[in-house]
Amino acid sequence: MNQLLQEAFDRAAELPQEEQDRLARFLLAELESERQWSDLLASPESENLLERLADEALSEHRSGRTQPLDTEDL
Repeated sequence: MNQLLQEAFDRAAELPQEEQDRLARFLLAELESERQWSDLLASPESENLLERLADEALSEHRSGRTQPLDTEDL
């Protein structure tokens, strides 16, 4: 375990039990979500889909059917 993660766990250990449980559930859910995304994106089907979507996006951009993202509209 690296130093930063150890510091985070040390500080979390000072929290009340209920907050520790909530943090633990959150972390476990995030780790599982990351694993699922990694598995999904590693599949040949998703690679083909992502490539097709990228090609479509580039085609739309080249044909002038896109516009700059205005972060104020988010």
